[in-house]
Amino acid sequence: MGKTKKIVLLIIAIIAIILSFLGGDAYAKYMSKVTGQGSADIATWSFKVNEKQDKMQTISLKSTLNNSSIKNNKIAPGTEGSFQIKIDATEAEVGINYIVKFENETQKPTNLKFLYEGKTYNTLSELQEDLVGSINADDKEKIKTLQIGWNWNYVTGNTERDIEANDMIDTQDGKKITNYTFDVVVTGTQMMPQN
Repeated sequence: MGKTKKIVLLIIAIIAIILSFLGGDAYAKYMSKVTGQGSADIATWSFKVNEKQDKMQTISLKSTLNNSSIKNNKIAPGTEGSFQIKIDATEAEVGINYIVKFENETQKPTNLKFLYEGKTYNTLSELQEDLVGSINADDKEKIKTLQIGWNWNYVTGNTERDIEANDMIDTQDGKKITNYTFDVVVTGTQMMPQN
């Protein structure tokens, strides 16, 4: 490559550099910078069960008894009652999924049954499978009351043999059980927002 050609390329490179500075300066004069601020209101969370937050409920069936023919409001064959679990999402601005679980169950009478929405359950484990639901953020009524009945039938069974066997079970339960209690744990979780 000749000396003249190198000088011409060098001059072109210098001119290109000078023009880029001048062009860059002209471009910078027309640049704008617009600033703004991002913000978001945070939805509030509120979840209460039986008017309380963050507290496990203990339910004793003798306190829900609908029968006064037994001494000291104790339960026995022939008694029944009901209790409520009131789930309140009134102050929450998000949808809530809830699950009711029963823990620390002690001394359940064998023939004691639970009732919920027209269905009979032999155990709390069976019952808790149906105690799930949701409260949407835009629901008009944001309090759900779960009415749970219980009964310990005076006669259990369909045949003479079944009735006699269940009478023996009830008698054994009456001799060994002193107090039937269980804890109720209700968990509320924010619903996944939908598009």
